[in-house]
Amino acid sequence: MSKFRSHPDPSTWDDYVDFESTSWPKKDRKHYWIIPSICFNCEAACGILAYVDKEQLKVRKIEGNPLHPGSRGRTCAKGVVTPNQLEDPDRILYPLKRGGERGSGEWRQVSWDEALNDIAGRVRKAIVENRRHEIMYHVGRPGEDGYANRVLQAWGVDGHNSHTNVCSSSARLGHFLWCGNDRPSPDYANAQAILLLSSHLEAGHYFNPHAQRIIEGQASGATLIVIDPRLSNTSAKADVWLPAYSGTEGALLLAMVHVLLDEELYDREFMRTWVDWRGYLRADRPDLALTFDNFIVSLKELYAQFTPAFAAEETGVEAAQIVDGARAIGRARGTFSTHSWRSAAAGNLWGWQITRCLYLLVVLTGSVGTRGGVGLHLSNKFVPRHPTQPAPADYWNELLFPREYPLAFFEMSFLLPHLLKENRGRLDVYFTRVYNPLWTNPDGFSWMEMLTDRDKIGLHVALTPTWSETAWFADYVLPMGLGTERHDTMSQETHAAQWLGFRQPVLRVAREKRGETINATNEANPGQVWEESEFWAALTWRIDPDGSLGIRKHFESPYRPGQPVTMDEYYGWM
Repeated sequence: MSKFRSHPDPSTWDDYVDFESTSWPKKDRKHYWIIPSICFNCEAACGILAYVDKEQLKVRKIEGNPLHPGSRGRTCAKGVVTPNQLEDPDRILYPLKRGGERGSGEWRQVSWDEALNDIAGRVRKAIVENRRHEIMYHVGRPGEDGYANRVLQAWGVDGHNSHTNVCSSSARLGHFLWCGNDRPSPDYANAQAILLLSSHLEAGHYFNPHAQRIIEGQASGATLIVIDPRLSNTSAKADVWLPAYSGTEGALLLAMVHVLLDEELYDREFMRTWVDWRGYLRADRPDLALTFDNFIVSLKELYAQFTPAFAAEETGVEAAQIVDGARAIGRARGTFSTHSWRSAAAGNLWGWQITRCLYLLVVLTGSVGTRGGVGLHLSNKFVPRHPTQPAPADYWNELLFPREYPLAFFEMSFLLPHLLKENRGRLDVYFTRVYNPLWTNPDGFSWMEMLTDRDKIGLHVALTPTWSETAWFADYVLPMGLGTERHDTMSQETHAAQWLGFRQPVLRVAREKRGETINATNEANPGQVWEESEFWAALTWRIDPDGSLGIRKHFESPYRPGQPVTMDEYYGWM
């Protein structure tokens, strides 16, 4: 008798047979290829399995990939609804060029050759005339590791802009100032105390891989502490719920620091070994002898004002609850796990200080890089080498990092329309991808004004699978593939391990399994939908067709000298 399985056995993936649910009560059998890929509906890069109907060549269903070490066969609703995205009747299927004024809604369909030649001509002209600073690639969620950056470096362009300063930069800065890594990598599954800021279990960054491990940790005996002003689903699962007023989390966290120091619940040996207490005493307390005990004395004096009573008045949380949470963290010495990405850090002025306060608890408990603690993200994220590595650009782009903001941790992207309005530069070619500033940023009309001004933006190219407010003001709207229609590699610090995921266009793979020869992904995707990896390679070849600019070589086959690289060759080389 066969056993129940959560997923089909990999040995059946080339010809999986299932009953057609819509034929009931008839027992019609359908044959599928099950093709693995990774999701692109958030940054977690969970593994998915696409069920491709062999008869119709359509993706009928998406499930989690049980072989993916991050998501382990589980998907959230965003992954499951991928077929709805693929079948969206309003998605963009063909390259479009503006036919009237920007924002007029007048478009005409063009060929990929026409779009590539026009865009490549403008980019080449800017490079040859040493106007590289007039080329910009503005991306929100990248969904890949290093490919687009490598394109810009090959062009000699310092033009990568992001949305990070309206996203996660505050939390990242807090982590970076502690350990030089801007992302944490919590080992929730092996923790004895878990502290969450906001609703990580239901909506947080790396939601699916994190949520399952948070529950595993709690089921194994970990104390789950949640700081959230709402009685969210995450708060409902907490052992200790601390509903602090939004923006007061720093006071609560420092009160916990106070308790750890006052009750001697810190990891004395870890701090003596790894904290630069000598440097601190020399700088801040030269009146004290250079001993570790004096360092502890100075810390207690420094945090004496942040009592549980003080925090209770600031946060609205009872002092006894704060003490209970702090003691649970102290008992978990070496196995305290936490994470901050947006939430309190993103929603408040000086939010980066909240993350610094949070990480202080990690350091005090000696939970840095331990089993059940918080790892450095570079220990758990794997980014493979590319076939060649172009040199970085040799100039500074003032539109990305204006000099009057020397402490900016990421690009000051939200200032772009204001900088251009002050005539501090212009953009001849502006690419937008997974970024909709007209909707995302609070000053959408400033972006609309910028995008309709041809003196400020010479050519706007929107790389997108769907319409958006920003795409409406583009000169070219170029259809790019969804998560199951493209090649990428991704790795994320989802847990205490290192993994690399490979995204692949599943309909292309299915057609190749059927014996077809596919030269480019837009031959297999719906309409003429392409993918960024092949698009950038093709565009680069047209920018430098004879190799005289020294650019084309970075997109030549590593196996067939002088020939364009294919995606099989590019990612196969990795």
